[in-house]
Amino acid sequence: MDIYQSWLVEKFIAHRGFFDNENQIPENSLLAFEKAIENGYAIELDVHVIADGTVVVFHDNILGRMTGQDGYIGQLTKDDLSKYHLLDTEQTIPTLQQVFDLVDGKTPILIEIKSENLKVGADETKIYELLKEYKGEFAVQSFNPFTIEWFKNNAPEITRGLLSSKFKKDENNPKSWVKRYALRHMTFNKRSKPQFIAYNVLDLPANILKGRKFKGLPILGWTVKSQSQYMEVVKYVDNIIFQDFKPSI
Repeated sequence: MDIYQSWLVEKFIAHRGFFDNENQIPENSLLAFEKAIENGYAIELDVHVIADGTVVVFHDNILGRMTGQDGYIGQLTKDDLSKYHLLDTEQTIPTLQQVFDLVDGKTPILIEIKSENLKVGADETKIYELLKEYKGEFAVQSFNPFTIEWFKNNAPEITRGLLSSKFKKDENNPKSWVKRYALRHMTFNKRSKPQFIAYNVLDLPANILKGRKFKGLPILGWTVKSQSQYMEVVKYVDNIIFQDFKPSI
């Protein structure tokens, strides 16, 4: 696939669906994905593999922000999901299979695999079992270069991308400086061979993206939150992952 001629470049991508957390359309919900389809956007979503091996669509590791309940997403089973309502709505945590059944090829899906494990394979295999049966357009991405390497080696037919940023040290990013340096400079790209880069727009322009090892790789900007911000970063990126507004060219 020529990515420059594909939906990854040509179709705006709605971050966690076309959601509005303040108006009863929770992020990463079936309703948010329906709204993305209605508005003609591709969908970005996040997946975890939970305790019984089910692949679910949810961003955080901790349940509290979106469900108001204590606990970790990874400790749930499929039977638990209906008990966890998103932001006091009727929407519950969906499985990836439910999303596939809903979308059914109506719009492309960009799937972020949430994993920080150095030892990969188990979760990626479970995700791949679903992906290879889905007939619609999709791609995968992750901050974890070893996840991307797994897809290169075991599912090379699937388009794969690496998420990155400057990884500044703060309370939300407590990684060691060695790990932050490796991720910031994408030192594992030679092994993982991503086919596109998704980069934090707050860190643009980024000199590293001008380097030779990124030549020919499309750049997606995440997460753009206004039309004015889009106009500021459009010269640095090939497409955007957006939320909170309707982008226009």
